[in-house]
Amino acid sequence: MSIKSFAAKLFAKKIYNDTQKWAQKPVETQQKVLEMLVTKAAQTNFGKDHHFEGIRSHADFAKHIPVRDYEDLKPYVEKVVKGQEDVLWPGKPLYFAKTSGTTSGAKYIPLTKESMPYHIEAARNAILHYVHETGKAQFVDGKMIFLQGSPELEEKNGIKFGRLSGIVAHFVPAYLQRNRMPSWETNCIDDWEQKVDAIVEETYNEDMSVISGIPSWVQMYFERLEKKGHKKVGEIFKNFSLFIYGGVNYEPYRAKFENLIGRKVDSIELFPASEGFFAYQDKQNAKGMLLLLNSGIFYEFIKADEFFNEHPKRYTIGEVELGINYVMIISTNAGLWGYNIGDTIQFTSTKPYRVIVSGRIKHYISAFGEHVIGKEVENALKEAMEGTDVRVNEFTVAPQINPDSGLPYHEWFIEFEKEPTDMNAFSLAIDKAMRKQNVYYDDLISGNILRTVVITKVGRNGFQEYMKSIGKLGGQNKLPRLSNDRKIADAL
Repeated sequence: MSIKSFAAKLFAKKIYNDTQKWAQKPVETQQKVLEMLVTKAAQTNFGKDHHFEGIRSHADFAKHIPVRDYEDLKPYVEKVVKGQEDVLWPGKPLYFAKTSGTTSGAKYIPLTKESMPYHIEAARNAILHYVHETGKAQFVDGKMIFLQGSPELEEKNGIKFGRLSGIVAHFVPAYLQRNRMPSWETNCIDDWEQKVDAIVEETYNEDMSVISGIPSWVQMYFERLEKKGHKKVGEIFKNFSLFIYGGVNYEPYRAKFENLIGRKVDSIELFPASEGFFAYQDKQNAKGMLLLLNSGIFYEFIKADEFFNEHPKRYTIGEVELGINYVMIISTNAGLWGYNIGDTIQFTSTKPYRVIVSGRIKHYISAFGEHVIGKEVENALKEAMEGTDVRVNEFTVAPQINPDSGLPYHEWFIEFEKEPTDMNAFSLAIDKAMRKQNVYYDDLISGNILRTVVITKVGRNGFQEYMKSIGKLGGQNKLPRLSNDRKIADAL
């Protein structure tokens, strides 16, 4: 056993014990976080506007601070972007994580000196929990790769901004830098295909032990490796033993990955976002990820089926139940207050509190991490129809993850009243409109992870027959504009 792997085991035991202290006192831990947040931000613009000085309990907090999404919080964020201090959190943020917006382009999510360390610690602690549980630490002696965005950052009014994964690259601990790949220069390549090719060349003859990234991106890397070496990834990297992932559900990819690798490899699931690092898998055989209750984030939960009520109840950690779909609401030490991140979760355990990500509060597609929402597909179809005599009766969109040939794609099922004269041009017009609206989708197309949309024509009254077959014809029943699985698609 090397000195590094021995030290990792000792450190892992300490982190595990530290975690148990707050995990065994979940309600008390969250109450302390709430008190800290309110006290710290009392003199900010937001704190004064929302009477933080009068908040003594969660009931007070819920009374003074409404649930918001980014658009609702945007007037405050815009002040921060312009360089104002003490708006949402004391001082200025260190960074803005630039992410895809819902209705008005890019979103700028603040990262502060208080919040940023938790992003780094959570990723580290996920690995250390794995070491503590399994006793496996040899991988720390090998090379590790984290497939991520470019670490090159821009600047607005003295605050740097970029993709979260690129920002995090600046915080890789010194003890990992020697083992970390790819090189800084390769990481800065913007074109994804060129970047993957460069990563393949850099890593092919290395002793890779840990590989991390969104499954769809990693799959492309594995396919390029297999093509170069004419053998399985597990043969190329004989000591590859741990895959770390987040962003999308791994299960649809698992069989494909095991085929590409040639064997099973342990994995760790993470639940990171620009808004915070919420959870990680702390046990290999336990369902769900440990919700991080001591990381500068106060959580509230609203039952998904009550979310659109006028005054839905906001539950705290001590009030939640297993198996219920909750919308997760966060308030953070980055200055997000009563913030709806859009994800729905379910608790799989309350001792300790573990969660799975069950979806989005609105219908969406994110089979590859693209976060496409209903409004985007509706706008794309509308834009493609402008200036034409095309008429559409009904449509829905679903991902095709495993096509018979070629790259995966978004499949648009459309019942036309009047078809376009050039179906190929029409599908390209939809694709262009989608890429303009959604930066993640654009990245996937330009990176050759997805090919452009494929249109499948649905026969006359096909959607009506489908709705009838599931007992939802007429009344208030609506066909989802999009879904993240192929249930409707396969039925059609």
